This record gives sequence, structure tokens and C-alpha cells, in this order.
Amino acid sequence: MLASIANRQSQIANALPWLDGSAFPLYLAPMAGVSDKIFRQLCKERGADVLVTEFVSAEGVFRRNERTREYLDFDQCERPLGVQLFGGDAAHMAEAARHVVDWVAPDFIDLNFGCPVNKVVAKNGGSALLKDCPTLAAVAEAVVRAVAPLPVTAKIRIGWDSDSINAPRVARILEETGIAAIAVHGRTRAQGYSGEADWNVIGDVVAAVSLPVIGNGDLTTPRDVARRREQTGIAGAMIGRAAMNSPWIFEQVKHYLATGEELPPPQDESRWNLIRRHCRLAVEEWGCEDKAMRSLRARLMAYSKAFRDSKQLRERFQHISSLAELDDIAITHLASCADVEAVVPTA
Repeated sequence: MLASIANRQSQIANALPWLDGSAFPLYLAPMAGVSDKIFRQLCKERGADVLVTEFVSAEGVFRRNERTREYLDFDQCERPLGVQLFGGDAAHMAEAARHVVDWVAPDFIDLNFGCPVNKVVAKNGGSALLKDCPTLAAVAEAVVRAVAPLPVTAKIRIGWDSDSINAPRVARILEETGIAAIAVHGRTRAQGYSGEADWNVIGDVVAAVSLPVIGNGDLTTPRDVARRREQTGIAGAMIGRAAMNSPWIFEQVKHYLATGEELPPPQDESRWNLIRRHCRLAVEEWGCEDKAMRSLRARLMAYSKAFRDSKQLRERFQHISSLAELDDIAITHLASCADVEAVVPTA
């Protein structure tokens, strides 16, 4: 038994070298409408070790939908990168995974068994499969076989609701199908993104399997990551919503884990430079400034949470449609912050 576990762990280390135990990788969580190529690269530059695409419909890939294929686009600088698929039909998931490997050659395939969104769950995808373990196992096993020797990972939630928390059991099932690593979001499907993540259950998953377990949920500061790592023994951390507001969190976490010291937050000017760059790259990608800037309104409002006077910024971002407007907002905000600092008495 011990020899079998050791062999399995050796295989995982070869397939997923960033999880070989010598480091503590930080993942950018896959987030629909957020973790596109531009944002992934911004996070990579700021310390994210492993990236995952926005979730992709296996049915869309299976049917060769061109819009779906756009979600698979990535640059070589993003590696290691996984493509995340969702769906409930084992045969279609396996065929879609093969297409993805042929088309873009990711470093791994990731299976979404955690999305709580109704339109995904209604199609027996995402967290719906936490209630249907036979189908979950069939999907995982089919994809593992279809793309071998490419590694397949999975992301789950701790259960469907508070009365059916089954993450340790689901993790053991996934381990038996050949899944190479598991990310666990510490909420149930019923919670959505409300309430608190239950890291005790994530710890139970770590204890239940010999696979690397990536912890996810309420990791908003470097201290959070260090505390949860110590508490649970997770092999890595996955950061989502905190990165939406502050992509620099990855470098802050790495510095804290290495030194025990917290980096000061970036200056407002550095934050604005990142936002401006994000918007310029999006305009280049879209080829239409108005459409690109309108598409970024929600992203800009997320960025605003890292600033003082965030309410006023959000109000302006709701109507933004050009890079010139963004520059005007940035200049006005930086000037107002300088004025505030100028009148604060020194000790």
C-alpha cells in the first residue's frame, strides 16, 4: 500500500512539477468573465505560479463552437496553464478534452465540479455532480483516459449544502479515477460566495487523500494563506476574488511566506499604471475602444476597492467608455489623494 502511494506521488510530481513538494504554488482561480488572457498575464507578472482558463463548456468544444474556442487562447508566457472544462456527459467531456489538447496543448486539463451558477448546474455541470458521484466518477475517469499521459486535475466545493458535505468522499473517488490534484473551495454550492469558507473540511480532504490539495476560499491576505497552510497542510493556495481587487497579492503572499514580513501595499500611482495597462491591452485585443472599455466596467469597479474614495470611483467607472476618460479619472484621483496627504499633520 505504501509503495503504491509513493509511486502515485512520484507520478504526480513528474506530471505536475510545481506540486512536487519543494514549493508552495499560488494559483489564480478560474473566474468567468475575469481570468481572461490579459488578466492572467498581469497576475503571472505579479507572482501567480499556475494559471487556469475561464471555465469552458465541453459541449461548446465538442460542437466546435468558435466562440467557445476563443476562451482557449493563451500565450506561452502563461505556462504552466490548465484549461478548465465543465459538463456532465462523460463521452462528450472526454472528446472535448482531446480536442483541447490537440488545439492548444495545455499543461493540464482541469474539471469543474464546483461552479454554483444555476445555468451550469441546470445542465448537470459544475457542483451538480457533487450530488451524483457515479456520474462525477464517470466524467473524471473518461477524461483521464482520453488525455493520458497529460495530467487531469479537478476543482470541487465541500458539498451541495450543509446537509450533504461530502468533499472527502468525493476527493477519494476522484483519486481512484486517476485525478492528479484537487482544488477545494471551502463553501457549499448553496452558499454561493456568501458566508465563510470552512477550512476544517478542506483539512479533512487533505487527510483523506494522498493527492496534492489546493485550498481556496477567503484568502484575502498573506497571513490568511500562511495560517491556512499551517492549519490544513494544503499543497498550494488558489486565490480568486482577492486577486480581482489586488493582483499584486501573489507577490505579497510569496514575500510573507519567505520572510515573515508584510510588503507595504503598492502606491496609488503603481495601481493606476496597472489598471491603465490592463485597459490598453484590452483595447488592443478588442480592436474597438468603446466596446473594450464598456466590457471592463465591472473589472474597473473591482479594482476600485483597493483605493480610497472607492465609492466615487465606482460611480465614474459605471459610465466609462474611453481611455481618455480613464486617464482623467486617474489624474483627478491621484491629485485628490495628494491633497489629502498634504494636509495630514506629521507626527
